[in-house]
Amino acid sequence: MLELQYELESKGVKWFAPINIANAFFSIPLAAECRPQFAFTWRGVQYTWNQLPQGWKYSPTICHGLIQTALEKGEALKHPQYIENIIVWGDMAAEVFEKGEKIIQILLEAGFAVKKNKVKGPA
Repeated sequence: MLELQYELESKGVKWFAPINIANAFFSIPLAAECRPQFAFTWRGVQYTWNQLPQGWKYSPTICHGLIQTALEKGEALKHPQYIENIIVWGDMAAEVFEKGEKIIQILLEAGFAVKKNKVKGPA
């Protein structure tokens, strides 16, 4: 996280706002042919994951990559991202708000959920 702090400081960031994608891993469906790899038995009943499970060691990398791809396709300006968290920054609060709205719209169109109470206003 220090790298993020140094990056923001080096840019002379005056305003920023974090965006957290709600249940990001569970927004990513597993391909049907991959689901047997994620089957497990609990109390004698077999279950399988239909979405990307949180405990799998590759889930953060896959999630980060899919969010990054969605943002690039949506032509969002480059902002620091760590897995399902994005920092929107700018020189004025209104600029941060506008950029944040665009990023949220891109994420929603890509199938991710963003809870309004998880988005902190410009600070």
